[in-house]
Amino acid sequence: MNRLTHRLLQMLVTLIGVSFLTFCLTYLAPGDPVAMLLESADTIISEEVLEKTRHELGLDQPFLVQYANWVGGVLHGDMGMSYSAKKPVMEKLSEGFAGTLLLALVTIIFVLIISLPLGIWSAVRQNQLPDYFVRICSFIGVSMPNFWLGLILLYIFGLKLGWFPIASSTVTAKGIILPAITLAIYQSTKYVRQVRTVILDELHQDYVIGARARGLSETAILWKHILPNAILPLITLLGMSIGWLLGGVAVIEIVFSWPGIGNMAVRAIMMRDYPLIEGFVLWIAVAYMFINFLVDLSYSYLDPRIRKGEQH
Repeated sequence: MNRLTHRLLQMLVTLIGVSFLTFCLTYLAPGDPVAMLLESADTIISEEVLEKTRHELGLDQPFLVQYANWVGGVLHGDMGMSYSAKKPVMEKLSEGFAGTLLLALVTIIFVLIISLPLGIWSAVRQNQLPDYFVRICSFIGVSMPNFWLGLILLYIFGLKLGWFPIASSTVTAKGIILPAITLAIYQSTKYVRQVRTVILDELHQDYVIGARARGLSETAILWKHILPNAILPLITLLGMSIGWLLGGVAVIEIVFSWPGIGNMAVRAIMMRDYPLIEGFVLWIAVAYMFINFLVDLSYSYLDPRIRKGEQH
């Protein structure tokens, strides 16, 4: 319980720091969001209209007053109104989150399908041709910018072959394949090396030598002993990847015109939609901390040694 309380306090302090820093940066950002908002409507702006709009949005108040009002609204589930969309920020974030969540889930499935077999295969064939092949492919994959890979896949499978749509403004089954594969290839290059390293470490443990001495097959040793002990480091990496994906992969979402939260955030920055930007950054912080919190909790259930240490 003490560890849980300490973790929750850390999350609270982090959220306060992130919210204050984000609000401070948007407050100090150059440009007038009111002027940009009204100019986008092709209207003649007078100084009276600007002042009236600033007053309606609360932008004429001191910084600390604006921050206190925003925090008070967030605590009540109100992040303000989006300047550009004329909608509540929570509603806009919910619209983008649906597409990003689906993209993250499909990407993680592809990552596991690609990285686990290749990482295990590379480890059990250490310093052999399959190991060299997998390692070279992983180095090539990690050196390729994901937006460049996305453009290549889009050109081949979207434009030339016509198998997948080039742009999709809605969430579709065919539209999600290319962005998910692009992200999965980029993530899998990291996972393959991590899986290989973890499996190699476990292969040299004493319990593996003992299992071989008892006559167990290599397959049984791998699936019944090595993989259960290697799962904790992989869960940490998986949790970080899920948090990164839930934050919205803006570049890939823009390349494929995917209706996700990252694409929405880029448009908000271009429009100087400060409430939406602040809500997006706060959402990223909450997503990362929540995923890491779940990863920490999973350790206690997956590793009996940690659970016994907490009890003592």
